[in-house]
Amino acid sequence: MITNEVLNNYENGTSKHDVKINGHAHTKLAATVQKTKSFMELSINCASSVKNDCGNERKVYVLYTGGTIGMIKNNEGVLIPQKGIFENMIRSYPQLHDAMYWKQRLSRPDFDSSFLVLPESKDLDLRIVYKISECKELLDSSNMTEAEWVLIAEDVMRHYDDYDGFVVLHGTDTLSYTASALSFMFENIGKCVVLTGSQIPIFEPRSDGTDNFVSSLLIAGGLNIPEVTVFFGSKLYRGNRTRKISAHNLYAFDSPNCVPLVEVGLDFDVNKRAIFKPTVIQKCRLHAKMSKNVGMLTIFPSISLAVVKAFFQPPIEGVVLSTYGAGNIPTNRADVFAEISAAVDRGVVVVNITQCSTGSVAAPIYETGKLLAGWGVVSGYDMTPEAALTKLSYVLSKTELSYKEKVEMMYTNLRGELTNTTSIALEDNVLVDALASSLNIQSPKVLIEVTEKVFGALLTNAIERDDERGVKKMLDMGADINAQNTEGRTALHIAIDRGSKSMVEFLMKNGANVHLKTRVGETPLLTAIQRDDIAMIDSLLKCGAHLSSVGSKSICELLSLATRSGSNSRVMSLIAAGADVNLADELKQTSLHKAVLCSSLEMTTCLLNEGARVDVKDVMNFTPLDYARKLNQDVIVKLLEEHLKKEIKK
Repeated sequence: MITNEVLNNYENGTSKHDVKINGHAHTKLAATVQKTKSFMELSINCASSVKNDCGNERKVYVLYTGGTIGMIKNNEGVLIPQKGIFENMIRSYPQLHDAMYWKQRLSRPDFDSSFLVLPESKDLDLRIVYKISECKELLDSSNMTEAEWVLIAEDVMRHYDDYDGFVVLHGTDTLSYTASALSFMFENIGKCVVLTGSQIPIFEPRSDGTDNFVSSLLIAGGLNIPEVTVFFGSKLYRGNRTRKISAHNLYAFDSPNCVPLVEVGLDFDVNKRAIFKPTVIQKCRLHAKMSKNVGMLTIFPSISLAVVKAFFQPPIEGVVLSTYGAGNIPTNRADVFAEISAAVDRGVVVVNITQCSTGSVAAPIYETGKLLAGWGVVSGYDMTPEAALTKLSYVLSKTELSYKEKVEMMYTNLRGELTNTTSIALEDNVLVDALASSLNIQSPKVLIEVTEKVFGALLTNAIERDDERGVKKMLDMGADINAQNTEGRTALHIAIDRGSKSMVEFLMKNGANVHLKTRVGETPLLTAIQRDDIAMIDSLLKCGAHLSSVGSKSICELLSLATRSGSNSRVMSLIAAGADVNLADELKQTSLHKAVLCSSLEMTTCLLNEGARVDVKDVMNFTPLDYARKLNQDVIVKLLEEHLKKEIKK
């Protein structure tokens, strides 16, 4: 961080309060030298310390929107939500906040005291730290509209890069609608969003709220489920597959046509094969717009033409038609058929779903189903009413699409909201059966554990041989592309380490998650940075990878180490990955300060070209230019002065 000459002067008996440079005393500089020297000694093993810095912690952002879970009784004994109370009360519950660990973490300057800490759990070998944020107005979920969906989505998106997962606390009445809407609004999501609530307030002596909240935090922060989900009553469901089935039962939600993603008992039983994975290399983006011009019409015996007509009048752009059985309406109602047909001709998108709680609108095998399909009514297959309505609202808000493109989107399985039988892959169980037979494994749980380890080893071997066909074969057999080894490394980490860009892109197109961290907190992006592989970094960024979750302190240390060691390639890799070249350390020194103190003209030039500021002052009120002048670095002084003049002119 500082020249050897100055350090030697300091160490060889020069006054602790005075450093001489060219015969002149610099008292302030002496203090800086002392602090800088200590800081340098602490940073010798910077590369490993960055990985280990809170590597076993995962950050979760909690958004409290209102609902029963956070309500307390007022003076009249009526349950109501109250602003500013929820977080303070949570801090006093030892099963929800580990005060001792929190106090220990306070000793670290980078720890935000507003975070809460979940107590250790046997289910995960990491700690969950979480921050609670309240909506400006706490709402009963019955008052939720598409406007609130947008506000919730925008709030999560604002914090997307800074957290490992998200929990939305929500009232139960319209929770399925919100979960479905969010699932469509978040395009190419790579992190877990869990919506949960409770039937009994969390602060009551007997409540389902505690289990729901704790499990949601563990799932959002500790499990790799890049979807919008709902946790309730010991099960995690895909958000757009859920329905509220009971007003009083603690098991209030179900997923009629889709298996749970996680079942929580004594252990977390994750159904990895059911997780919906992205298949494109794109970063997560928010479509913060939903159409209000949608409605749901339930067909019932003796429905009048006037009701049907009124339903299809402008400004209605889309209607979910809830029909009998496999998608039928009365065959003797030519007037109703004619009205629906006329609406489709006008450009209204009509989606047909079944009124039955399970099953689907399948291929039209009855006369009425054929008539509806023939007139351009879209089959909603097995979508829930909530999913069909919110998907229609989402699709219709894409005004850049043609009518035909909107219809095609309604048919398409966008977020796992429907079971499209044509897209179901047949799994090859030959290897699993052979393992069970040859090893005489009787227990399904043991078989899963063994096959996961075997699949992991074979997957790694195929990656090391750069064998895409072999990787594809293993995935077809049921291998988990995001499985983590004992170090927490995934197939993506290994492929990046091997330097195979084509394999990395192949893995990402097949659902590899760019956000997973090793046990010491190393993301795939950090692995690429350590290789100084700009092309690999660019590919990961396109898929949504980012440095934010690593923490600015760690990024600053990486920049500092690269600068002091004179590694231009590492500095350029960090900048390419999104590092801010003007980040300052505990001494408020930037990388440019360190380049000057190391007398590195090449590094100084590199940093200036990348936007480093000349006028940043450290704790001693010195800029990089000040240090260059004090150390008589004439060439660097001239360079910095010229750069400063350009900045002033701007």
